[in-house]
Amino acid sequence: MKTNSGKTDTVKDFRQHWNKKYIKTPDEELGWYETELTPTLKLISETCLDKSSRILIVGAGTAMLIDKLLESGYKNLIATDISEVALDKLKSRVGNERVQYIIDDLINPVKLKNIDPVDLWIDRAVLHFFIEEKNRETYFKLLKNTIRKNGYALMAQFNLSGADTCSGLLIYKYDEKILAAKLGKNFKLVSHFNYIYTMPSGDKRPYIYTLFKKVKN
Repeated sequence: MKTNSGKTDTVKDFRQHWNKKYIKTPDEELGWYETELTPTLKLISETCLDKSSRILIVGAGTAMLIDKLLESGYKNLIATDISEVALDKLKSRVGNERVQYIIDDLINPVKLKNIDPVDLWIDRAVLHFFIEEKNRETYFKLLKNTIRKNGYALMAQFNLSGADTCSGLLIYKYDEKILAAKLGKNFKLVSHFNYIYTMPSGDKRPYIYTLFKKVKN
């Protein structure tokens, strides 16, 4: 990972970066905080998955999406993040009755490599932080190995007209074609749309929302 200074982050440095954000900034002031979950919920509804399906939320942080899914009756959620501070805050808010918490790094996974297959992988605003090709390759390898056949990948990232940086880090931007190429022929694009996210500060951030189905192993 590279910062705006051009230096390569270590896993430890990256973990410290996000822990510091979650310690110093109230959740509702974080740049990625959202209560308007319609875009994500729209794509989840298109999967027609039942409420017992295994759903993995990567880079979960303290996302309000977890609360909404629990309220909707989903009972097999996995929240993963590199920041133990974020997951501790999330756990204190929603409990652990229907949520499994995994502290791990998506570009140097240990625990995540050994979990059972999931029906849905949700990534809002994590992948675009991986600006080095080797890190993107590790991410997509983990995704492909983790999603079961006929499962789904829901990814929302900065689109090609989006900002170049976020939270002090450089961004790698996407559209549906770039994501499709990275996923390969075993995944089929089900749905996609552009969306303007309004940050707590009032700033606008253009996103691409995509839903892919894994049609073969």
